[in-house]
Amino acid sequence: MSGKIILALIVIAAAILGQTSRSVWDGVYTDAQAKRGEALFGENCVTCHGPALEGDGEAPPLSGGEPFWAWNGKPLTALFDKIHKEMPHNRPGTLSPEASADLLAYVLQFDKFPAGGTELPHEPAALNQIRYESKKPNSKK
Repeated sequence: MSGKIILALIVIAAAILGQTSRSVWDGVYTDAQAKRGEALFGENCVTCHGPALEGDGEAPPLSGGEPFWAWNGKPLTALFDKIHKEMPHNRPGTLSPEASADLLAYVLQFDKFPAGGTELPHEPAALNQIRYESKKPNSKK
């Protein structure tokens, strides 16, 4: 069995069991992916969300932790769906799944979540396995 098939089976099994196995603190995107997302942000999002992701009064800020407290503990699918289905505001639903994942990676990087060795996936089953946690969990010693 190929590695991709095994990984897909693991993701599906975890989804069936209702487990969310990782958090945004576990390095769930790559620096290269966030760099692509930064370019996409400049093309699609900066006019509303601002260069420092501060928002414009109508568009919410995307940095500083507090804007995402409502997402705390939820799977990244929720944030991904918001981007993929509702953004950009003037052209909702026009971003590809890959572009939506790249944009989410950029927001995570901007908000100081660590990068890792694998790209943030764009498949809902895989994104369901990653929790958004606004605060870094205590390390176990």
